[in-house]
Amino acid sequence: MIKKEATNKARLRRHIRVRNNLSGTKEVPRLNVFRSNNGIYVQVIDDEAGKTLASSSNLELKIKNGSNIEAAKAVGKDIAEKCKKLKIKKVVFDRGGYQYHGRVSALADAAREAGLEF
Repeated sequence: MIKKEATNKARLRRHIRVRNNLSGTKEVPRLNVFRSNNGIYVQVIDDEAGKTLASSSNLELKIKNGSNIEAAKAVGKDIAEKCKKLKIKKVVFDRGGYQYHGRVSALADAAREAGLEF
């Protein structure tokens, strides 16, 4: 249990370090990723207004096993479609302190393939 807490603290430190250099605007919002053992969640955020413009997750898409790459790809495609409806073409990618690998990378690639630019 102690190792899990230390790992999350390190991730939060990395996330703060990344967030010091990133912020989303209304024209170019921030695409934030949160990954857990059971799922993957993504939000498109306007940091200036402090509002979430769009969100998606494996729970919303009713994907039972959200801890795999296929679920991440589905969530990435879904968030890109929601952004298209809101006329958002460009975003700033915020990996949330996670390594750009596996599910995080799959989500980003699927969002790019569906038309988002970052």
